[in-house]
Order: sequence, then structure tokens, then C-alpha cells
Amino acid sequence: MEYQKVGLLKWDRDRAHPGYTLIAPTRTDIAFLVDMGGKVVHRWKLPGTLSAMAFLRPGGRLAVSLVTPEGAPIISAKGGRMAELDWDGNVVWDYVDHGQHHDFRRLPNGNTLYVAWREMAPEVAAKVEGGIPGTEIEGKTIFEDVIREVTADGEIVFEWATSSLDFSAYPLAHGSRRYGYAHCNTICPLDDGRILLCYRNMDMIAILNRETGAFDWEMRDLAFGRPHDAQPVGDGNILLFANNCGNDMLIPEHSRVLEIDPATREPVWIYKDYRSWTFHSSVMSGANRLANGNTLICESMWGRVFEVTPAGETVWDYVNPVFEGPFPISEGKANAMFRAYRYAADGPEIDGRLP
Repeated sequence: MEYQKVGLLKWDRDRAHPGYTLIAPTRTDIAFLVDMGGKVVHRWKLPGTLSAMAFLRPGGRLAVSLVTPEGAPIISAKGGRMAELDWDGNVVWDYVDHGQHHDFRRLPNGNTLYVAWREMAPEVAAKVEGGIPGTEIEGKTIFEDVIREVTADGEIVFEWATSSLDFSAYPLAHGSRRYGYAHCNTICPLDDGRILLCYRNMDMIAILNRETGAFDWEMRDLAFGRPHDAQPVGDGNILLFANNCGNDMLIPEHSRVLEIDPATREPVWIYKDYRSWTFHSSVMSGANRLANGNTLICESMWGRVFEVTPAGETVWDYVNPVFEGPFPISEGKANAMFRAYRYAADGPEIDGRLP
């Protein structure tokens, strides 16, 4: 990472996947698209402070999660209001659940799937195992993750709570704080109706069966080091950002992007920088597979988005030049982003709106 430089660092015109990259600095009120040369070609003024998620939908709609003052007293990716803006920045849809945090998805049927915090009853919270003793809110309160699906009218049509798990079988990871059980940061709907989940504070990815309320598949690995952004790729594999946060299993500490075969639970592809210590984000971050087989990676802590080939060669590299948002877990201004996405000029999200 070249910390002293911002904007476009590298562009291999022959091997990078063409398109426009969405940059959405956390805890700011802006989001913008940059072309392959790093030029800002479109910008949105948000109707509030960005929490975490920002992604484009068909028709040039920008979906964002915004911070509300109400809800659980937890800073990490606290949202509360989910909204869609048209290309010109007008709010065309929104929904408020002050407990919403981290991820949300708009479904083809017009419903919305999201994760929220809900305070656990004291007698239930006392049964949560693992984590650092005494790190509950005010020494006693734990908020659990709840997965909800709501209709366009706000009717809850599906709800599943993490407290339905067997606490002895699903303890919090060593070294994690006990204010939340268990810090879900990804809810990815699968084509078969199930939901792929990523739990940072259990070092776990899992597939939830909505019908049974149980996990059809799961994988826990300390070497994930508080992972993020699990998503399907290829013929059923799972792409994952393994942060390696506070984990001495990988020395020097460095993050990795893994493509995992669920059948074997082994990685079939790994990205890590050959100078391991130069690629490391202890919080947030993600990766997504592009149509040409390359992978777009968001190294959140440093506001960096870069594209690598299957061989791990960097063919596009960009650092967010906007240092306006407070970093979520420390003092001072930062250029951090939760995730980043690339959209083709002729895809349904851009649909010819840009040259």
C-alpha cells in the first residue's frame, strides 16, 4: 500500500475489467462513481450520514444505509434507515428500523432483507458463552442479530434470531466483545431461497435454511480472523474476505481473500499480497468476482479498491481521496469504505447513463 498517494495508482488497460466503480466513504453524506481513469463521473448527495452499505440497482438507483440516532448504542456499522435514491439524488424509497446494521438487500419481489440488533432478555444473555467477560454494554446487556424480511408496506414476513442457536455449540470467538451476539455483517440471499451469513465474532460463515431455521452448512475457522462479505461465486463456491484481525495464526498479520469449496471446506483460490504486511484491514472490507474472472477487492481501512487477476496480479488500483468521515473505531478523519462495486457501462445499473 502506497500510503502517501491517493486516486488512481495503476490501470492495466488490457487486463482490467472496464466499468465504473462505486466509492462510498463511510460516515459521510456522499457517494460517487469513478471511471477507469479515476475520474469522478457521477455523484450523489445523501439525505443523511452513510452507515455502511451503498450499491447500485437497476435503473440507476443508489441503495444506501443511513445512520439514525435511535436504536442500540453500538457504533459498528450502525444504520437504521435504508433508502434508494434515483440518478438525480431524489429519495424514491426508504424504510426505517433503528436496529438495522451492516447489510441489507433489496429482493426481486420488492421486499427487503436486512440484519438488525435486538436486546436480549437478561436471562438469555447470561447464557451466551465466550468472548471477553465484562464487555457487555454496561456490563450486562447483549444485543443479538435478527434477520428480517419486510414487504414494501413494512410487513415482517420472515424473522430469525441468532439466540435460537445452541450457545454452547456457538460461543463467541476468543477476544471478541460481548455486546453483540454475534456481529453478523453479511446477509446474502441465495437463488434457492436460503441465506448466506457471515458472523465476524464467531469466525463463521453459514447457510441458513429459512424453512427449518437451522444451518444447512457452516464453517468456522480461527484463521478467518473476523471475516466479512461472504458471497457465492462460480458453481457454488464462496468468496470471503478473511481479515485476520488480532490473530497470531498468520505472522506477520495480513488479510486474505479466499474462494472456498463448501464440499471440502478448503480454499480453491487465495489472494494475499506477496509483501504480506502491505495488505491488511482489520475491519470491514470485501471482494467480488468480476465477469472477466478478476476479483475486485475493497481494503476498507485504507480506502483502497483494487482489481487482481486469477494469478494475483494487480491490474487496477485506486485509493479514495476523500478524508471526511470519522473512522468508526478511532478518532480522526479517514477515507474508509465498507465495500466497493464495479458496474459495466451497458449493465442495468448504469444502462448507458455514462459514456
